Amino acid sequence: MKLTMLGTGNAFVTECYNTCFVLEDDGQRLLVDGGDGGTILRQLKHAGYDWMDMRHIFVTHRHIDHLLGIVWLVRTICQFMDYGDYEGEAWVYSHPEVLGLLRDIAGRLLKPKTAQHLDERLHFVELTDGQTLDIIGHKTTFFDIGSTKATQFGFSMELDGERHFVCCGDEPLSDAGRPYAKDAEWMLHEAFCLDAQADIFHPYELHHSTVKNACELAEELGVKNVLLYHTEDTNLARRKELYAEEGRRYYSGRIWVPDDLEVIEI
Repeated sequence: MKLTMLGTGNAFVTECYNTCFVLEDDGQRLLVDGGDGGTILRQLKHAGYDWMDMRHIFVTHRHIDHLLGIVWLVRTICQFMDYGDYEGEAWVYSHPEVLGLLRDIAGRLLKPKTAQHLDERLHFVELTDGQTLDIIGHKTTFFDIGSTKATQFGFSMELDGERHFVCCGDEPLSDAGRPYAKDAEWMLHEAFCLDAQADIFHPYELHHSTVKNACELAEELGVKNVLLYHTEDTNLARRKELYAEEGRRYYSGRIWVPDDLEVIEI
């Protein structure tokens, strides 16, 4: 399996794209979130993907920096279905709040003949907390992360045998989510900024973590690899170096601080 980070930044970035990524295994792909707009199509292109190959799409929550790129994909998929240039079906997975928003936006902004493909060939799959589905050939359990801002889901995906991969969304992992990340091979966790810069970026006021917080959690849970994303973008040239340096003070596993379009073997 490979992970391609389409974007790594938080909602306020201008020097990189908002956090979203693709998981690919054996020719099947799962897109997780879409960033804040049509740039998702550019990021997919520059990552070497055809947007038509994004047949499985998971949306964590309703925030603009995660949802609006999905609106573009829904529009594009339905329009190309209408043209007769899109073969087969696609699936969008999320909880009812997000799917309700997507359905409402499509109904208001798309032509009726374009929107008619919703539920016919572009399927909205409502998720519930703890639900397990087979996604791109892997057993995947979706869970409510316990956000106090907006309902948000993460997921735990079995890789092979005892190894599993956990996406924690873009807020600190709650107590309810910790069992899903315990002893994970990979944990993707937000790190809004360095702990040394908390007084500048105010992560706690925004319900986010510092690098220190995320790495302390990874150490506590026995995670093998922690990937830090959803960051600020004021010093991208040194982000890898600075985040890894701070993280190593609190975590003994492997720390990944990817750039946009970086590919990582899972």
